[in-house]
Amino acid sequence: MEKFKALFLAHAPDADKNQHKALIETGLYQLFVQVVRTQEEAVQVARELAANEGVHSILLCPGFTHRDVAEIQEAVQGQAGVCVARSDGPSSGMIRQVMEKVGWFKKN
Repeated sequence: MEKFKALFLAHAPDADKNQHKALIETGLYQLFVQVVRTQEEAVQVARELAANEGVHSILLCPGFTHRDVAEIQEAVQGQAGVCVARSDGPSSGMIRQVMEKVGWFKKN
C-alpha cells in the first residue's frame, strides 16, 4: 500500500543536512523532516526526495522567500506540491523575538 509522503524543510544557520533529519512513519503516512543550512541544500534535498522517495508534498518553513519557493517548485518539476507555512503579524513578531534571543541572526 502506498503512503502519503510529505517533507517538512527548514533552514537553520547551524544545520548539517546529513545529521539534522528524521523520518516519522505511520501506516498511511511518511513525514520526512530535514533542516538545511543553505538554499542550495534545500533545492538538492527537495529534488532528491521528490525523485527518489516519491514525496507528494513539500512544506517549507516561513524563512523561505518567494524566490526560494519558486526555485524549489522548479527543482521538483511538478512531482510534489510546494507549500509555505506562514503566520500572522503578531505571531511572526513573537517568533522573531525568540529566534533573536537564541542567537539565530548573529553574524559569524
